[in-house]
Amino acid sequence: MKLPEELQFIENARKPQKNTTARLDGQVCVITGATSGVGHEAAKRIAQAGAHLVLVNRNEEKAEALKAELTALSNARVDLVHADFSNLDDVQRAASHILHHFPAIHILINNAGVHMTTRRLTVDGFETAFAVNHLASFLFTRLLLERMIASAPARIIQVNSEGHRFGGLNLDDLTWEKRRYKGLQGYGASKTAQLMTVWELAERLHGTGVTINAVHPGEVATNIGMNNGFIYRWYQKYLLFPLLKDPKVSGEALYYFAAAPELSNVSGKFFNLTHEEKPAAHALDRAMGKKVWNISEELTGLHHKMLENSSLSPAENPGFTIAS
Repeated sequence: MKLPEELQFIENARKPQKNTTARLDGQVCVITGATSGVGHEAAKRIAQAGAHLVLVNRNEEKAEALKAELTALSNARVDLVHADFSNLDDVQRAASHILHHFPAIHILINNAGVHMTTRRLTVDGFETAFAVNHLASFLFTRLLLERMIASAPARIIQVNSEGHRFGGLNLDDLTWEKRRYKGLQGYGASKTAQLMTVWELAERLHGTGVTINAVHPGEVATNIGMNNGFIYRWYQKYLLFPLLKDPKVSGEALYYFAAAPELSNVSGKFFNLTHEEKPAAHALDRAMGKKVWNISEELTGLHHKMLENSSLSPAENPGFTIAS
């Protein structure tokens, strides 16, 4: 019996995954959160394909170790950018650094993410999972977007999650002041918001040569959530990890999305590893998605930047110019 579309993720996790041997020689690939887990495996696989890696990480020591590993593994060209994605000022500084130093960007993999078991606010006053998993990737993508359009063909890959199915997104209570914070729903809210803006951005990018897709990287053992308390860390290490797959499967999947020729014109989709899938119904609410887009612009300061830029001539205006 075939499962309903909304439950297809159960079957997709067991299917053989698609792959590619396409090269990425000379292409500039920006990856956030690459020092462990999914991002680490993606960086290794993409480095072996000849790409020039720009790795954005919070931990400088781990980033230097990763650079040494990748250089020894494949003699890859690797540049490091330091940024804490729980701080939107850091996100802006990282984007500015990349725009200053790299005249082309061909691949952007937004991988940095967190899972929280308790409600914590960032320095900007946002709930941490929502800030890191959604607002930071939204802002970072938008700041790099015109460079990617100028570099087209180019690809944006949002590392999303089946966790979006937990829901939790309430536009009237994004900081969870009115509700008891639940880690799975907080995570689900952030990933739902991210998915909703994927649909919106895919429409705005139509005809530019830049694609954007969302990918669940599989049920793999990673360090996400290890920032939480001892009980959660013990549970994850000793009870959860033995049930999970090696993150290499995720690295291969993200490499497939970065390189596969057959995906050159595919955009605005959600995939479970390499299989297209229907997201939860609440993540497909386009009216809600447009509200999420507008709120995200407001919270990240992009709305004010566009108002400031609107007074400039087209040649002077560095803002996002695709019609909204």
